[in-house]
Amino acid sequence: MSSVKIGLVLGSGSSRGWAHIGVIEALEKHGIEISLLTGVSAGSYIAASYAGGALESVKQFALGMDWKKVLSYLDLAFPRSGFIEGQRVVDLIQTYMDVTYFEEFRIPVHMLATDMLTGEQVVLSDGKITDALRASMAIPGLLTPKKINDRWLVDGGVVNPLPVDVCRAMGADFVIAVDLNSERINQDRMQENSQERERNLAGIEKKRIEVVKTWMKQYGSKGKAMSTKIDKWFSPQESSPHIFEVLGSSLNIMQKKIEETNLEHHPPDILIQPRLGDLKLFDFHHAERAITEGFLQGEQAIPEILEKLETFRQI
Repeated sequence: MSSVKIGLVLGSGSSRGWAHIGVIEALEKHGIEISLLTGVSAGSYIAASYAGGALESVKQFALGMDWKKVLSYLDLAFPRSGFIEGQRVVDLIQTYMDVTYFEEFRIPVHMLATDMLTGEQVVLSDGKITDALRASMAIPGLLTPKKINDRWLVDGGVVNPLPVDVCRAMGADFVIAVDLNSERINQDRMQENSQERERNLAGIEKKRIEVVKTWMKQYGSKGKAMSTKIDKWFSPQESSPHIFEVLGSSLNIMQKKIEETNLEHHPPDILIQPRLGDLKLFDFHHAERAITEGFLQGEQAIPEILEKLETFRQI
């Protein structure tokens, strides 16, 4: 097999998704050419960035993130099917790309979503890129679901957070998978980050005030009544875990269990596992650390990748 079709699987992981950028940079540095991409949730976002020629621009945007900017991209929705619309996040990628539809990607991309009514995994590989991203990234209960072809779709990580099987089915001979859910939360590091957590919660409180003002302006007395409800949702004074922390932690646990089972049945040829277990759902402002960790883990995997690829080419 002189020519090997290399598939890259970019798994789910919310803010840890920036690590995918570092892994891709390590692969490119050593001339490893990716033939196709399979992404889910945050992995779909980076896959689209790379295949759309916007990876460097997205990287610079990520490195410029702070907590205030994170909040500015949370387009809060009236909580019927999710707290956040998520459209601002996916529209951002269109700012950096010259492509709009899957067919325009320079590398084939497949994104994974979940049919919220049947539990079926749905592979998205045509149509408008931003629509597919909205579906693939729609964390249940947090981001509102996306309707595509009369199906309500949510985050693909619900059923397959590391879709190695999908990548092989799409034609990959050799699969490199990036798993962002391998490391359990580091309690010591969580202690070290307690002060930052308080700052983050204070930022959420500022966002809460903005939402209250908007609702009161739009809905009058009803808006005031609704504001009392979200006081507890966003209050930094509450001793119990914040709702976003509950959702994020629960999703991480679920995805880790699913991955463990899936990897037994569908192992990749190379598994790269950045150690970012302490990063929480909205820690997008830790991009530098995540990208660096992704690059380092990618570099460590290079000798094994090159050795296995050489074996493949000799077959």
